Amino acid sequence: MSSNPSDAFHSYRPATGHGLKHDPFNAIVGPRPIGWISSIDAAGRANLAPYSFFNAFNYQPPIIGFSSIGWKDTVANIQATGEFVWNLATLPLAGSMNLSSAAVPHDVCEFDLANLARLPSTQVRPPRVADSPVHFECRLTQMLQLRTVGGEDLESWMVFGEVVAVHIRRTLLAEGSYDTAGAQPILRAGGSGDYAAIRRDAMFEMGRPTEETWQDILSRQP
Repeated sequence: MSSNPSDAFHSYRPATGHGLKHDPFNAIVGPRPIGWISSIDAAGRANLAPYSFFNAFNYQPPIIGFSSIGWKDTVANIQATGEFVWNLATLPLAGSMNLSSAAVPHDVCEFDLANLARLPSTQVRPPRVADSPVHFECRLTQMLQLRTVGGEDLESWMVFGEVVAVHIRRTLLAEGSYDTAGAQPILRAGGSGDYAAIRRDAMFEMGRPTEETWQDILSRQP
């Protein structure tokens, strides 16, 4: 190992390029949950698209969000109607989810393209993906255009929604707990098309440190 710690790292400034075959950023920040978002336009036409910049941001009320690189039909639909649905992307639905990412004209419905049945929602107008085992019905809370540290607006929009209804397939509930691995969720893992699946043998549990734990550690430090 080099005596110079900096030699152990490939360091770069994003503004001037990473110097690698593929941009490592979205592979490092991963795997990431997939925002498989269904929406409708003002005329009621359905749209379905996956977004790899997605996550949950608040417990009560539950708030989720995704970022769209470019002003796409999903963002336009949500701005027009104020509603959307998140559908869990799973291993059995991976091919269909991938098909729904196709850049098709506005009048082409991704539900039909990917041969996906729809379920009506209970609190919002966009439909749910029938074969997906979990759905979050959401109402728009904020839509923000992202900007650089220099104040320049980017062609990227962050969409936040409050979850107003949750649907979980009963087979994924055991003794009052949700079976994360049993749902077979897939996640975006960077590269041109890399994904990851959550399996039981990849999961482990850690309890949060108690006050007694960290107080004990501090007391033993010199």
